[in-house]
Formats: sequence, structure tokens, C-alpha cells
Amino acid sequence: MKILVTRAWPKEAEDRLVAENLGEVTLRDPDTSMSHDEWMKAAQAYDVIMPTVSDKIPAEFYPAARGKLKVFANYGVGFNHIDIDAARANDIAVTNTPDVLTDCTADLAMGLMLAAARRIGEGERETRAGQWAGWRPTHMIGKKVSGATLGIIGFGRIGQAMARRAHNGFGMKVVFQDAWDVPDDIKAANGNAEQLASVTDVAAACDFLSLHCPGGTDTYKMINAEVFAAMKPGAILVNSARGDVVDEDALFAALDSGHLAAAGLDVYHNEPALDRRFMSYENLVLAPHLGSATDGTRAAMGHRAIDNLIAFLKGDKPRDLVS
Repeated sequence: MKILVTRAWPKEAEDRLVAENLGEVTLRDPDTSMSHDEWMKAAQAYDVIMPTVSDKIPAEFYPAARGKLKVFANYGVGFNHIDIDAARANDIAVTNTPDVLTDCTADLAMGLMLAAARRIGEGERETRAGQWAGWRPTHMIGKKVSGATLGIIGFGRIGQAMARRAHNGFGMKVVFQDAWDVPDDIKAANGNAEQLASVTDVAAACDFLSLHCPGGTDTYKMINAEVFAAMKPGAILVNSARGDVVDEDALFAALDSGHLAAAGLDVYHNEPALDRRFMSYENLVLAPHLGSATDGTRAAMGHRAIDNLIAFLKGDKPRDLVS
């Protein structure tokens, strides 16, 4: 059994994978995204590939891997970098790593919201540059978070965790949109949240709009010009979900008009190759995809991927089987 880990993992997770003796493990070096040629060479070289969200898997890889590759044991909860239909058509199973990154991703989203609302990034840059002239009543006025209304798009584990933090910690009213009809007990347990019918309904009702939905074709550029127009003047966007959920041209237009006051972003189209326009907005808080980036969580993601792989190789159904 030949196993490929496409990016470097925390050492304790790598050490465990090797110690499990599941097969011949390749810990790829350098820690960069695989090229098209590497993917095509890997198609008939490995029985197991353990990819991450940063991997760009060529469409032609899937049929080329048929009969050899048995499973993508994905490191991460998101899997929109994997073509699930193509994997299924070519008998490649897919697992992911939910649960273990819920709290840290919600913590990061709260941090982005607070930083954007209170202009912390702008203030730090001013202070470091030696340009702070001292306290004054009109200096760097931001938006009050406590008691405001938070809109959440996607009320899964992370969206619910965000709701609890906002309501219990900051007294925020929570409204949300999700495709499933959320039971009353779940809404009550997560900030007494109110489910609204559409994304635009949530956008119109909130002061802060936080995205916690999956990426992919169903949500591609879902936060578009219509949604930005529906938001209250001066509202703030937070995205710790996937970059392709937001229409970036529409985002820049909303910032240019002043209708959108600010945004806190952890994810982007084509990351890490960001649109250079991002760098020209002082009212953007830009993080480099840090949602799950704590020591315990990143190690736990590796362990969860290994657990799924062990179950698969034993012939059991993995806990986190996607397809």
C-alpha cells in the first residue's frame, strides 16, 4: 500500500501515520502545491492520497487514477477541491475531518468580526508607523458589536458555534439562512437564533454577515451584488468559509460605494494568489486562511484523517465518509 501526504502535517500526526504501518508513506517535500505533472504521475503510483484544500487536482487525474487510487483521505473539513462526482465515477472514496476544527474556526471568525468592526488592523498599522497622534474623541471610530444583529449563512457546526459566541458573549441577536429546516431546540441552544427564508432576507436584517457555508457549485459567488445591496448601509462582512462563496468584484464595488463598511476575510478566490485590489483597502482585515490554525486542531485533523484511513483499509465504513 503506497500512501502520499501532499502537504506537511504537524509532526505528531506524521509520526503516527508512519508508526501505524499502513503501508509505504511518502511525506512529500517540498511543502508546496503539487504541479499538474506531479498529480498525473501520482495517479498510478499511489493507493491512498491524503490531500488538503490547497491542492488543485486536474480533471484528467480521476480517470487516470481509476483502478489504482482507492481513497482520498482528506485533511480538512472542506472538500470542494475534490470533484466528488469524478471520484465516485472512478471508484475513489473520499473522507474529510469535521468536528475537530469547529471551535477554532468560529473563534477566528469572531476575531475577524471584532477586528473589522473596531478597526484593529488599521490602528495597529498606524501605531507601528509612528503616526498615532494620541487619543481624541473622533479618532478611528468603529462599529459597536455588543447588542448588534449577526446574520449567519450556513448553520452547521461552525455556524452554530459562531451563533453561541455572538449571543452568549456579546448579547447579539442571531438570524440565519440554511437549506435545512433547523429544529427549534437547535435554534434555542444556539443563541435563540431565528431562521429566515433567504440569504437576502438575512443580509437585510443584520449588522454583521458571517459566512459558514461550504464552497462548491451550489454556493459559488452566492454573496453577490444583490446580497450586498440588500445589506444595511455600514454593515460588515466576515468570511471564514470559502473564497468562492463571495463575488469579489461585487465586494470591491460595495466597498467603493461605502455601502459596505468593512470586511474580515480569511479565504479568497485563487488563494494564495490574491487579487491585488485587496491591498488597497484599509478597511479590510486580511488573514491567510487561519481558521483551523492552532496546534491542537491541526494535529487533531491529521489524527482524524488517519482514523478514517484505518477504518477504510479494514473494510469498515469510515466515520467521515463523504462519498
